[in-house]
Amino acid sequence: MNVMLLGAKGQLGSELISTLPKGIKLFTYDVKALDISNKEQARTVIMEQKPEVIINAAAYTAVDKAESEREKAYQVNVTGAKNLAELAKENNARLIHISTDFVFDGLATSPYKEDSPTNPVSYYGETKSLAEKAIKQAIPNQHVILRTAWLYSSYGNNFVKTMLKLMQDKDELNVVSDQQGTPTYAKNLAQVIWQCCQQKELTGTYHWSDEGKITWYEFAIAIQEEALKRNLLSKKTSINPIPTAQYPTPATRPGYSVLDKSKISEALGIKPNPWRENLGQMLDILKEK
Repeated sequence: MNVMLLGAKGQLGSELISTLPKGIKLFTYDVKALDISNKEQARTVIMEQKPEVIINAAAYTAVDKAESEREKAYQVNVTGAKNLAELAKENNARLIHISTDFVFDGLATSPYKEDSPTNPVSYYGETKSLAEKAIKQAIPNQHVILRTAWLYSSYGNNFVKTMLKLMQDKDELNVVSDQQGTPTYAKNLAQVIWQCCQQKELTGTYHWSDEGKITWYEFAIAIQEEALKRNLLSKKTSINPIPTAQYPTPATRPGYSVLDKSKISEALGIKPNPWRENLGQMLDILKEK
């Protein structure tokens, strides 16, 4: 099976490469090699490689910068996704597109299902929501939209690695304690994406994250505890819970973004690991590195 991966140098792209199953010929592209907002450039590459599946892990993900860099965010997240969907249709390929919990407003009190109404509260969320709509319109039966949340990995930049660095450098940290969600270990997400690739009949929107529900503050506490166990930190840092109001950012974050994973669990016969178990696995890899 020929598969084309966009966003190959991001944390998810890196995990997709590291978990590549046998029998798949993978063509990888980062933003320098292929600008997905340039349709003709993308068309040339897709016609040359003839992928059966296109995985779009490319995105403008700087949530706060998106509020001021709107055109840039739109070009990558909306125009790029629309281009890939239309080119998938032209070339009879399936598109697996990675989306986000940011399409929701965070006002729910129980896990979001795939058909829960979308109502983004940030411009980044708006572009991801528009991308989903464009894909569904262009290729209603040739796509898998996979929403995820709080992504981290041993590759790239993410909350876990940022916390480890801050804990090593500082004696005290303030972390938001009134936003609830679930982390997602990108390695596990990558393995799910490969299963989606191989299930040729699979189509529609699905959710995937680790299992459980925590706040960013609780996540930071756990990162420190697990890192100290593995001697990844040489000291303990004081971590204080603070409300979102005390940590203003240009973009609004959903206050609640737990995703219901039962649909994909049933479709693929898999269950997500508890978030803390996955955190431990990722820190073990960091330690080896």
